[in-house]
Amino acid sequence: MRYFPDSYKPLLSVRETERAIKIVKDIFEKELSGALRLSRVTSPIFVPSGSGINDDLNGVEKPVSFTVSGLGGQGMEIVQSLAKWKRMALADYGIACGRGIYTDMNALRPDDEIDEIHSIYVDQWDWEQAISPEMRNLDYLKSCVREIYSALKRTEFLIHETYSCLTPCLPDDIYFIHSEDALALYPDVDAPERERRLAKEHGAVFIIGIGGLLPDGSRHGGRAPDYDDWSTPTTDGHIGLNGDIIVWDDVRGNSLELSSMGIRVDQAALLRQLEEKGCQERKGLYWHQRLLNGELPLSIGGGIGQSRLCMFLLKKAHIGEVQASVWQEEAKAEARSLGFSLI
Repeated sequence: MRYFPDSYKPLLSVRETERAIKIVKDIFEKELSGALRLSRVTSPIFVPSGSGINDDLNGVEKPVSFTVSGLGGQGMEIVQSLAKWKRMALADYGIACGRGIYTDMNALRPDDEIDEIHSIYVDQWDWEQAISPEMRNLDYLKSCVREIYSALKRTEFLIHETYSCLTPCLPDDIYFIHSEDALALYPDVDAPERERRLAKEHGAVFIIGIGGLLPDGSRHGGRAPDYDDWSTPTTDGHIGLNGDIIVWDDVRGNSLELSSMGIRVDQAALLRQLEEKGCQERKGLYWHQRLLNGELPLSIGGGIGQSRLCMFLLKKAHIGEVQASVWQEEAKAEARSLGFSLI
């Protein structure tokens, strides 16, 4: 198995890369917070077990857990993401409608695969914005996607101003498509291949309705039933108020997901999606009770991968060039043979 494209050579040295990572993160964080009116908050790296606060992702990943002696052996879980914690924070901090929060999220997902774009260590900007009932629609979802994409474009431009070798490649606009339409367009291939073809054609695409049931009985990717709303009908006859931002990565010659986001479930969508996924027992958990009791605001939110964004903007072929984690010995050996090392 090869981990790097033929004739691959990093455009920045290791020391230049470390400096560039800081520049990317500083620029994009400011652009994101300004675009979506987000204030920075401090977030946890672990939450109580059995509270329903941790993200269940696709429902099969097992979080890293431990007990705290000083709290009588209370169980804790390392977060897998902060999708539900952020919405709770909006309520607890009294964030006004149209404004939100963002945080540096560091998580462990030991069940994730390890390859050129996946690591068991996850670092991302997690953000959440309080919205009104009138804002729970496809138009508002798209407007937030465009704001995030503009922040990506501005960051790409400023990085090129600093490192002229990093030529911008993002198109002027991001292309929107529903997962149902993507299936109709490419009925004979799986979801990852549909993403690859769409990203190659358009450069940047937002696929709507990730996790919702498609006409052929499949789902375009997995989503837990209790954060993104992937089941609400929209005005154009489709379903889903969530999606993924995916770009075309010229270095790898493949698609690259940079963000998962969406309008969050309201009470009706939560109950509908718990039933569809056979998870009705979660209704009794602490977080779910707060939502069902009307204690949490309506919201939209998501996560934007920090290492993936750095990898993309700095023209890297492997996420291990911008992130310290664990990698296969074969990947490390191949990198050394090309004249550099994985972090």
